[in-house]
Amino acid sequence: MRILAIESSAVTASVAILEDDTLVAEYTINHKMTHSQTLLPMIDEIFSMVQLKPDDVDVIAVSKGPGSFTGLRIGAATGKGIALALDKKMVAVPTLAAMAYNLYGDSRYICPVMDARRKHLYSGIYTFDGDRLITVRDVNLESYDELAEELAGLDGQVVLVGDGVDVAGDVLKEQLGDKCVLAPAHIKTQRAGSVALLAKQMADNGEYTDADELKPDYLRP
Repeated sequence: MRILAIESSAVTASVAILEDDTLVAEYTINHKMTHSQTLLPMIDEIFSMVQLKPDDVDVIAVSKGPGSFTGLRIGAATGKGIALALDKKMVAVPTLAAMAYNLYGDSRYICPVMDARRKHLYSGIYTFDGDRLITVRDVNLESYDELAEELAGLDGQVVLVGDGVDVAGDVLKEQLGDKCVLAPAHIKTQRAGSVALLAKQMADNGEYTDADELKPDYLRP
């Protein structure tokens, strides 16, 4: 199975190609350019570099949210356009669960956090049992203090990953101390490779989404 994955839920733009269990290519930019400027050129270049065409993939995977309203719309529209034009299957991957895959196999609690503005975060809590992702608490919208109180009640160390670390990391570290670990830069931001990895698992379980019906999950109205 060959998967094209698209991640555009925040500032980071990322595309990847996964072939079976091999990440063939990943192209990530964490810079303030609009996804309408970056995604299609990135997709075109990544296919050119690995000598493939869009029609060579079996599945189009997109990060479905929550996240930036505009970013999610652009990513969904790009994926749907390719899937509809080439009659490909689609997988809509939960953004925060994919971010947890940045720490694949880690047995600690993993808390992806995304900046939701107004001192609130989109967050989820996950852990791995071997290679299986376990959802401890599904996606929610919380204030910094509410999340800190929730994490304090967990019986183990928590790794924070995501752009929410940039705005809330110091606050959470101050309240949680050594219980809280901030993910390093190379795995902190969203990655299409992680979207592809979770998409493969979902596809193996038959969790496809019809391209006509795919809608981003904004969480907030």
